[in-house]
Amino acid sequence: MDKEGPDEGKIWDLRGRCPRCSSEYIISEYLHDVPLIGRVILSSGKCGRCGYKYRDVRAAESAGPQRLKVFIDEPEDLNILVVRASSASIYIPELGVSIEPGPASEGFITTVEGILERILKIMSMLYNDESVDRNKWMEIYNMLLDAKEGKQPFTLIIKDPDGVSRIISDKAEKEKLYSE
Repeated sequence: MDKEGPDEGKIWDLRGRCPRCSSEYIISEYLHDVPLIGRVILSSGKCGRCGYKYRDVRAAESAGPQRLKVFIDEPEDLNILVVRASSASIYIPELGVSIEPGPASEGFITTVEGILERILKIMSMLYNDESVDRNKWMEIYNMLLDAKEGKQPFTLIIKDPDGVSRIISDKAEKEKLYSE
C-alpha cells in the first residue's frame, strides 16, 4: 500500500488459512488514523468452521526491520503507548521475560502497563503446571508486580522483523536490524 491510499475505512479482504483447522476464511483489513499513533491497519477474521478469531494491528508504514527499546524508570513511563505487531517479539531482560510470536499471535495497542498485565495473566495460567519451578515463578511474578507498580525499573525491547511496531515516547530508541 502506498502513502496515497485511502484515508480511512476498509481496505480489502484477504483469504487466509485457519491455524487451528486449516479451513479457508476471510480476513478484513481496515485503515484508521489513531491519535498519537498515526495510521494503523487493523485486521480481523473468524473461521466459520472452528470459531478461531484472528486479530492484528500494525503501523500502516514499515520502518524496516527494527529493534525498539525504552527504559522504564518512572511510574508515568507505564503509560507509554505501544503498538505490537503480531510478528514482533517482546523482551524484558531484567525480569527474564521473552515472548516470541507464534502462528496465533495477535497484534495490539496498549500501554507498557498493559503489557505487564498481559504477562501476569499468562503467568497466572502457568502456576499449576507441574513443570514450573514455583520458587522461580514467584520470584518473577513478584518482580513483575513491582514493575507494574513503578517500583522496579526495566527495559522493554520489541524486535520487529516487519518494522510495523511502535513505542510512542521521546525516550524510545530505534535501531535498524539488517538481514544476514
